[in-house]
Amino acid sequence: MNAFIYSLLVCIALCLILIWYINIYNRYQNYIIRINEAEANIDSTLRKRFDLLNKSIGIIKANIKKENALDIIVKLRSKKLTNFELDRKLYDAINEFNKYKEDFPDLKTNEGFMKIELGINETEAEVVASRKYYNDIITDYNKLVRTFPSNVVAKISKYKPRPYFDGKNMDDDIVNDFKL
Repeated sequence: MNAFIYSLLVCIALCLILIWYINIYNRYQNYIIRINEAEANIDSTLRKRFDLLNKSIGIIKANIKKENALDIIVKLRSKKLTNFELDRKLYDAINEFNKYKEDFPDLKTNEGFMKIELGINETEAEVVASRKYYNDIITDYNKLVRTFPSNVVAKISKYKPRPYFDGKNMDDDIVNDFKL
């Protein structure tokens, strides 16, 4: 009878540990899905921003007769970049776009240019919201990876902390300023 009770207690303990493991594992999967969703939203917004800047090249060339307008965008067409790198490059391109706007007042009256400028401003708000959502999810995920007892599941499943989408000053020269 004692052997049966001990066996039953061991089975119950193993079942509880298995249920706990499955619960924590499913929490990780939920965070991974949300992180992928946030990355897809950022990617979509950055793609929209890239397309707007790409469209502006023709308008700028037509209005100011400059052959190499927005070279940053032209160079990005053939590169494969992460969202972090693309965001930084697009920020530089937007600064160049704004410089054209300031240096050539005729562009301010061009309807196509004004629509592109409005679209770029809208994408800025979208990028800020997407970054915040991404960083909030990453914070929760990283807490799960680093704290006991969920870090046991992280080690077994080989989950690592993920970097934040850093919103530091994009004008500085520090390229590797992403936190871990």
